[in-house]
Amino acid sequence: MRFSFSCSKCFSSSSDMSTDSPSMQGLQILQNVHAFSFDELKVAANGFRSSNKIGEGGFGSVYKGVLQDGRVVAIKMLSAESKQGHREFMSEIASVSNIHHENLVNLHGGCIDGPCKILVYSHMENGSLAQTLLGGEENRARFGWETRRGISLGIAQGLAFIHEEIKPRIVHRDIKASNILLDKNLCPKVSDFGLSKFFPENFTHVSTRVAGTLGYLAPEYAISGRLTRKTDVYSFGVLLLEIVSGRKATDDFDPVLGEHNLVEKEKCGLRPNMSKAIKMMRGEIDIHNTKITQPGFIIDIMDVKIARKPQSSGRSITGRRSPRLYPL
Repeated sequence: MRFSFSCSKCFSSSSDMSTDSPSMQGLQILQNVHAFSFDELKVAANGFRSSNKIGEGGFGSVYKGVLQDGRVVAIKMLSAESKQGHREFMSEIASVSNIHHENLVNLHGGCIDGPCKILVYSHMENGSLAQTLLGGEENRARFGWETRRGISLGIAQGLAFIHEEIKPRIVHRDIKASNILLDKNLCPKVSDFGLSKFFPENFTHVSTRVAGTLGYLAPEYAISGRLTRKTDVYSFGVLLLEIVSGRKATDDFDPVLGEHNLVEKEKCGLRPNMSKAIKMMRGEIDIHNTKITQPGFIIDIMDVKIARKPQSSGRSITGRRSPRLYPL
């Protein structure tokens, strides 16, 4: 199924707010985004108490809440000090507010009438892959091969949907374990579209500042800034290695001891698109007839195309800092 959509009206709230106010200027979103009041979300999250806090990242804090209609939600607050976060807030609303897929996080709406900008998502009972599968031996035991295969397929299907089945196409740019959430049935949901980019259908690539997380960045994109949908495919490949091995791409290795990263090197031209990757995982394509090479790795971080250091480093949902690059 294909969808066409465009940004068409300003975000509105139940409270009176002038369209000339700084928080409203230029803030356009899709028509079907629901506007929550700040007071409504404050009640839902029990006053945003620490006991309701379920995660924290470069964007800000995430709280578990219960809406008046009984829906359990994750309330994602933009840090007031985060200058980068405003751009991510806008990108996330524009990307996911009008698309729906079983393997994409479901956005219920947002709020701009309080001290912070807020996004409201469905709550995922099993957290992220970073917390569970990669979060320790006690969690890893829950994931048999069939479960890992199902998670991998679900992620691939979500990416194929945004790459190939909607207009305009979307490139996520930050596929990693902490951005894959799991519901109560361990169904994966691709989340955090704050760095995503719309991709014109007839373009071979888009030149942009590099954004993403080191360890998941496609080498050719990190060096040249030429963004394609294959950039996400590379990140998915790294994530797939993590799912299969149960090891993190970088954190589990000690270079002092001569250990290397999970990823070594890979040729961009040999990466399949996401729909072909799905067929390979389903056994619909004979992978023995497909040339597979070793994956890729950025040898020198100084080769990465970036204009300046980020003002605040990224942080995974577990609260651990992860190296993340941001566009200007």
